Amino acid sequence: MVFELRVVGDMPLEAESDLDTALRRFLEQIGYIERDSRDNIGFQIFRNCFVERPDRVWTADEIALTVKTSKPTVYRYIRKLKNIGLIEEGTRKKEGEAPRKGYMLRYGDLARAWVFVDSNVKVAMQNYQRSVEHIAKLARDRK
Repeated sequence: MVFELRVVGDMPLEAESDLDTALRRFLEQIGYIERDSRDNIGFQIFRNCFVERPDRVWTADEIALTVKTSKPTVYRYIRKLKNIGLIEEGTRKKEGEAPRKGYMLRYGDLARAWVFVDSNVKVAMQNYQRSVEHIAKLARDRK
């Protein structure tokens, strides 16, 4: 499984009272969208689909229609969100239609989804620590 997240030392966003501002800044911090960019598509995908409707499974077609963009663009942002661990695949079922692959906010809840991401970060950091200790040992033994 690919897990990719930018980690920066920054202050919590607790003083920010505007949802869009706080959400945009957070998405920049974790590397989903570029800092100070005009990246409205990635922001809109996450806000309009996964934050405003966390309980829903979204197909790529539905996301593209909602944010008025192309399916390849949707898939680019979906891949980023999956690599971070915030969203997961699901099945979209509509009466009278065949089930379709879709995407949803992990656990249908942003706070719970972040616990999953946090767990992945902790495991990755522990693995880095073990690797550094091993490399340091190899370097010492070489002398």
